Amino acid sequence: MSRVGVVTDSTAALPAALVEKYDVTVVPLQVVLGNRVGAEGVDVTSADVAAALAARAAVSTSRPSPQAFAEAYRRLAADGVTQIVSVHISAGLSGTLDAARLAASDSPVPVSVVDSRSTAMGLGFPVLAAAEAAVGAAAVSDVVAAVETAVQRTRVLFYVDSLDALRRGGRIGQVAALVGGALMVKPLLQVNDGRIALLEKVRTASKALARLEDVAAHEAADGPVDIAIHHLAAPQRADAMAGRLRARLPGVQTCHVSEVGAAVGAHVGVGLLGVVLHRR
Repeated sequence: MSRVGVVTDSTAALPAALVEKYDVTVVPLQVVLGNRVGAEGVDVTSADVAAALAARAAVSTSRPSPQAFAEAYRRLAADGVTQIVSVHISAGLSGTLDAARLAASDSPVPVSVVDSRSTAMGLGFPVLAAAEAAVGAAAVSDVVAAVETAVQRTRVLFYVDSLDALRRGGRIGQVAALVGGALMVKPLLQVNDGRIALLEKVRTASKALARLEDVAAHEAADGPVDIAIHHLAAPQRADAMAGRLRARLPGVQTCHVSEVGAAVGAHVGVGLLGVVLHRR
């Protein structure tokens, strides 16, 4: 009987309870804080990154090694998994997908590597779709199809207080050009086809957050929707946004409020507020 295992990377920001419930294997990215290097979520936390950024210390990230994925695939195969679906952060944002593909070529069982074209719960919701399909004893092609459908139905919108962290990480060349050096501009951003793109330019933080809520509500409409609210060192903002969206959207099925992982946090900076919508 076919048994499908699901693998992802630590940028998915999946709640620990869901990782355990669906037996998802999570391979961590590496985070570098000055001279310290550690695995995201194991050795380095979001709070560590927020503190380093506040102190203006050097912060960077690196993909997992192909060996890390190879070991994960081997463990699953030894546990009786016959096929693996490995879903990861956008290839436009990280080299993680390439590392997974390299490991997949030498895996003891077949591995289907899928680009979520997103990150955080923009990756997490497709991973959950894969896990739910796998629990239902679906064929691997059905699990991959569930991922691809979820990718199409997921939208990532976010606000940052400053573009500095994104600019240092080289993730926003086009956005920086569009925004320019205008100090008063507070950009709303989105993940569009795997890359960070400008959504709108707003003049103040309060107007930007209100606009973020309005765009999210418009995207969700009245249909059934899962929501994730992400932040970095801004829990009050996140809780307030979650409460307002729950009140506005009659179709909310689940609402996850969480701090982004250390790797994503390193690139977005303190003050992030993100809304991820997954239309069912």
